[in-house]
Amino acid sequence: MYENRFGMFIHWGIYALTECHEQAFARCDMAREEYESLAGRFDPVRFDALDIVRTAKAAGMEYICITAKHHDGFCMWDTATTDYSIMHTPFGRDVIRELSDAARAEGMKFSLYYSIPDWHHPDARNAASTHQWKSHPAGDFARYREYLLAQIRELLTNYGEIYTLFWDIPPHVDDPEINALVRRLQPGIRINDRGFDAGDFSTPEREEAEDGRLAPYGRMTEACNSLDAVSWGWRRESDYYSLRHILSAIDGVMARGGSYLLNMGPTALGELPPEQKERLARIGDWFLRVRESLCGVETDDFPYELHRSPKFIALRRENTTWFHFPEGLAADAVNFLSWKKLPRQVTCLNSGKALLAEQTHIPSRFDMETGRAEELVLHVPGIPVDDYPAEPIVLRVDWE
Repeated sequence: MYENRFGMFIHWGIYALTECHEQAFARCDMAREEYESLAGRFDPVRFDALDIVRTAKAAGMEYICITAKHHDGFCMWDTATTDYSIMHTPFGRDVIRELSDAARAEGMKFSLYYSIPDWHHPDARNAASTHQWKSHPAGDFARYREYLLAQIRELLTNYGEIYTLFWDIPPHVDDPEINALVRRLQPGIRINDRGFDAGDFSTPEREEAEDGRLAPYGRMTEACNSLDAVSWGWRRESDYYSLRHILSAIDGVMARGGSYLLNMGPTALGELPPEQKERLARIGDWFLRVRESLCGVETDDFPYELHRSPKFIALRRENTTWFHFPEGLAADAVNFLSWKKLPRQVTCLNSGKALLAEQTHIPSRFDMETGRAEELVLHVPGIPVDDYPAEPIVLRVDWE
């Protein structure tokens, strides 16, 4: 059975004050003094961890992953390793503590993101890695390694059970002792593949997750994307993906057995922007209608064949098969050329309505010699495709 989950990614830090990008320090070529002085103005007085968690939960999400530290090196928790942290801002509250507590209070899992590049620490420069634009020009990476380990010990010791650890930016340094420490501190944790060894799961990002393949993933996978097509952190002039694009991506990834981590970017005041909450509510509305077809299921290996070959993914549980059409359907009917047996019932999960299913002839399947439509197909008409133009269509088939 798939262990896929729908989760909320949160990119948040002092960069929210720039209203530009989570890498505003580099992308906007800000002077170090100018950028790091943002910590003295960071006071997100509208931050409400419980509201964020409940927003995620209402959309059907099961876990939250937040940037404990992004590339700028600013720490969102109460750390003894540096003064460059949330505790040394006008806000002065441990965001990781509040979010982890709120998640568990609502029965959700909690995950942490940690950037290996660190543009604040004097020893963090790593010539083998990328994203080093604002790193200090010299230093001792071995000393930075000890700093990194001290921070990981804090994060994995002081905040309860951690579901996944999302390293970011592969260091191209093979050091399996680091993930070994992570597992000693959190025996049940899952670790991604962007750290110091291959980890437990893959992390395709943005359109890399939507490669057109329909086969199940070969290993645990967590695809990630942001509501904003060009930024993960809060950006005043956001370029939001269409609902069609995001829903197709979520359906395609989760139907292949992957988890989907969808990012939100809180403002400098600490709240989720209304337009992001509205988009998430619409996404959640679709997801909750079709969730039964994505969670606790497995691939249905029967060699189904459909007339004119619309792209589909078939999943099953017991005597039920769900047919996912991540890119939608070109017509309001599907015609099975190969199917298991007669259905007891066919339902469109988008609408919840039962559909007719009958063995019949269709004129476009005919014998070239006689001109007669002689081949029986399983005809399922009346699919309300025009009522749900932005949604992947999901059909539930309960077999006799």
